[in-house]
Amino acid sequence: MSAKPRIGAHVSIRGGYAQAARAAWKSGAGSFQYFPKNPRSLQLKAVDTRDAGACASYCREKGLLSVAHTPYPTNLAAGETDSPTREVMVRSLLNDLEIAEACGSLGVIAHFGHFQKLPPLQGYQNIIQCINETLQSWTGTAKLLIENQAGNGGFEGTTLEELVKIRELSRYPEKIGFCFDTCHAFAAGIWNPERSGELLESGLRLDYWPHLAAIHLNDSRYPYSSKRDRHAGVGKGLIGEKGLKELLTSEPLLGKPAILETEKGADGTHRDEIAAVLSWFEA
Repeated sequence: MSAKPRIGAHVSIRGGYAQAARAAWKSGAGSFQYFPKNPRSLQLKAVDTRDAGACASYCREKGLLSVAHTPYPTNLAAGETDSPTREVMVRSLLNDLEIAEACGSLGVIAHFGHFQKLPPLQGYQNIIQCINETLQSWTGTAKLLIENQAGNGGFEGTTLEELVKIRELSRYPEKIGFCFDTCHAFAAGIWNPERSGELLESGLRLDYWPHLAAIHLNDSRYPYSSKRDRHAGVGKGLIGEKGLKELLTSEPLLGKPAILETEKGADGTHRDEIAAVLSWFEA
């Protein structure tokens, strides 16, 4: 395996972006994820260029990769009359991209979006419009990374076909990548760990894997195709270590930042879990 494994976890920015990077490195991580601002609000945050620049510099020095994750209220499918409105979403997404760029991150992860009571066609149109309005003025290198969903809020965003098509239909596909969540894929029923080859072949045929930028490495508390999104520690859920290892060590996923969104260990970090996953790559 030539590509260096980049295993990491979600870290807090309570002490700033540079401190988050240092904490990730101390835990043995090769990558990390963070919220660029308050995860429960779409309120804009001024870019702290000094702190963000220190984060970017530290990551370059250590060879760390990072990704940002949009706040929970973000919904790409929001329309002009929804609350929050599409205009609010666009401003918030641009703010996230600006912070991610300043921190030297690969991009900003956003869930596909929920339609609520919208007709599906309108929901897809809203997502494309939101993405277009966000990216039309964006000139940075950080990408918008669309994440697959588990299906607990509706069918939308659960298939690779949808994600690929949204990217194709947008005006700025070169500014868009993907984040693959293992728990979501398992819960949605698009990945059966007993038949990982089918998922890998599908992603290749659809041209999904070439645009994969990050992985959310999570086990699942609920069964295959349950449409329930509850993460479990790696190897401690119903996917199991064997299935996760087979997928993560497959060619299309090698070298991509794989982020744990699981509970911290007794020491308050993901050190043990990161070490366990890294052992999968040892000869």
